[in-house]
Amino acid sequence: MNTPSWLEGTLYRPDFEQDSCGFGLMAQLDDQPSHWLVQTAISSLACLTHRGAVAADGKSGDGCGLLFKKPDAFLRAVAAECGLTLSARYAAGLVFLNQDAALASTARATLIRELEAQGVTVAGFRQVPVDASVCGEYALATLPHFEQVFVNCPDAVSAEAFERKLYIARRLTEKALAGDKAFYVPTLSANVILYKGLVLPAALPVFYKDLSDERFTASLAVYHQRFSTNTWPEWRLAQPFRYLAHNGEINTVQGNRNWSLARERKFATPLIPNMDDVRPIVARNGSDSYSMDNMLEGLVMGGAGLFRSLRMLIPPAWQNVPSMDADLRAFYEYNSMHMEPWDGPAGVVLTDGRYGACLLDRNGLRPARYVVTKDRHFTIASEIGVWNYAPEDVVQKGRIKPGQMIAVDLDSGKILLPEDIEAQLKSAHPYREWLKGAQHLELGMNQDANCPTMDAPSLSVYQKLFNVSFEERDQILRVLAEDGAEAIGSMGDDTPMAVLSQQVRSPFDYLRQQFAQVTNPPIDPIREAIVMSLNTCFGRERNLFEETPQHAARLEINSPLLSRDKFFKLTTLDEEGYRSVAFDLNYDPTATPLRQALESLAQKSVQAVRDGHVVIVLSDRAIAKGRLPIPAVFATGCVHHALIHAGLRCDANIVVETATLRDAHHFACLIGYGATAVYPYLAYQLILELIRSGELQVAAPVALRNYRKGMNKGLLKVLSKMGISTVASYRGAQLFEAVGIHSDVIKLCLPGTVSRIGGADFDDFEADLRILAKSAFN
Repeated sequence: MNTPSWLEGTLYRPDFEQDSCGFGLMAQLDDQPSHWLVQTAISSLACLTHRGAVAADGKSGDGCGLLFKKPDAFLRAVAAECGLTLSARYAAGLVFLNQDAALASTARATLIRELEAQGVTVAGFRQVPVDASVCGEYALATLPHFEQVFVNCPDAVSAEAFERKLYIARRLTEKALAGDKAFYVPTLSANVILYKGLVLPAALPVFYKDLSDERFTASLAVYHQRFSTNTWPEWRLAQPFRYLAHNGEINTVQGNRNWSLARERKFATPLIPNMDDVRPIVARNGSDSYSMDNMLEGLVMGGAGLFRSLRMLIPPAWQNVPSMDADLRAFYEYNSMHMEPWDGPAGVVLTDGRYGACLLDRNGLRPARYVVTKDRHFTIASEIGVWNYAPEDVVQKGRIKPGQMIAVDLDSGKILLPEDIEAQLKSAHPYREWLKGAQHLELGMNQDANCPTMDAPSLSVYQKLFNVSFEERDQILRVLAEDGAEAIGSMGDDTPMAVLSQQVRSPFDYLRQQFAQVTNPPIDPIREAIVMSLNTCFGRERNLFEETPQHAARLEINSPLLSRDKFFKLTTLDEEGYRSVAFDLNYDPTATPLRQALESLAQKSVQAVRDGHVVIVLSDRAIAKGRLPIPAVFATGCVHHALIHAGLRCDANIVVETATLRDAHHFACLIGYGATAVYPYLAYQLILELIRSGELQVAAPVALRNYRKGMNKGLLKVLSKMGISTVASYRGAQLFEAVGIHSDVIKLCLPGTVSRIGGADFDDFEADLRILAKSAFN
């Protein structure tokens, strides 16, 4: 993202791009285009002005726009006026160009070259007439040059193949022109066209003169008014995007971006012969909505289908709904193993030219109501009454419930209700039969009776080396083991920040949990337990563009917090798809400093996955005098990102066997930085010691079960305050801010973590480890 020069050096970061807005969709069910629908969509958009932000100049908006089914007659007319000849099938696209004529010419030539390389013909460009007098000061300062490109399709190329050729050419152009921050292609399609910008909704038809032309007719429009949180407005970030408009906040977007970078290496489809042409599919700069639109476009272009792609991105709550249709449940279970939800409050409207659709996330925290009038106009929006239809003309109305999707099909003229879409999805393949026939591995129930105990001297060494305090034993572990819930205490923390403390502090203390910006109110994980899930899958992910019985093979557990028995069974499985290898986190500081130990660990892990291992165990159990344990959270993040950059993350599961994990914050940090599951062996030993000493009057199996129960509750609480419902979405999302960690540590171990204040580097953390080791082995 192009940060204005005067913002450089400030606390603003493009990573903070999030939005919460108003949206709507209007369609004529018989696919009869009209200028009345265009005008009504524009006036409906103006009714959402309260949903958007306005700059101090009173004219610059935070972004608004309209995405139309292609107005064929209008585009043919204006193309003819420019002397352009269009074939029977053609595409038109809006292009943002640099105001510098030389840069604009380079961009234009590059786009033409890439389109013609795909075997299509560029008919020419048309300058889009605009009235910049309605723009405010900021909008004018960043104003692009606007043109439309027209592309003719050869007779031998199908409509679907034409769209993919346009997509590939656009992605190649975007990568070739990465240095030109003004260049952007809002749409390039044979089905839809987009008009958007940093103006107020009422000014949009004045700015884009095309929208006031009586010849501009359409049968479907998606509209959006943007209000972003901690976002700097940009012309390209105005919505709708190429498919969708979004109201809400994708709280897991950083993790989704990381996983998409890893997952796209497994993508393969004959529809896109060279996937490198379009990689990376998801932009890492831009808003959360922008990234989700990228992912949706990539899935659709790869052949995943519009409705299936949407349901992989934003599935309903299904894990805790026993009454759900068995075949439908199987569809969601099958697909959940190969993509995590893009989670957070979401209301989405979208169109691909044939379908117009709206769906809500599993919590339904964004409203969407619809009406159908006698003249067969379908309207759905985040507000009711966005245009003045007469009540007596309404023949059907309703609202979208949490997790539901509704669509209109302009080819058939039908409204597809949630059950109609679900019927299509569940019947596409015999998902339930595939799940029944696939290899299902179970780790069994937790059996803690056989958990071996450490002798007192060994336990004392572990407590000192891993910095366990009396307060932690008595006020955290004992309470969790006794009550199955975290201790209730006063709000606030009066201890010094870890980087300023005179005591040795855990690396977890340098990480502060973030809160959702616009999830209001937060999810209640107790009252809304039906939408929450800690289900965790093991095994390799597979190519999303294929659906085979082999995709259903999995090992699934109900929580990433492992008992001793489950950890042992997981790490000793003989099955080919679950081969494990363990790496010792303890290192010799006289031979290898901490940074090199981490780099070596990452290299070994990458090679192990290349050699066919699926479960990577990171263990700090094998302590010894003269050796220091790599902090587990640093090891987890380092290995996680090394596997991502090697394109192997989706072939591996990271299991952390660590003494550093004692409370829910530690649990959240390890999962948030990429751990698939964790085994807190020292916490278990400390609970058993509390029972042996008489400080805890609970049987060992009950105490350990209570501890896991309380820790799971704590993790759910952390997820819920970020507006996240599933641990699959939280894994790798890195929803923390570092306070007092040096940039070298961030870059290697916690890349992407917000860190406004530097501090402790590798030498500082190693010095802390030396102090603890000296005490432990004295």
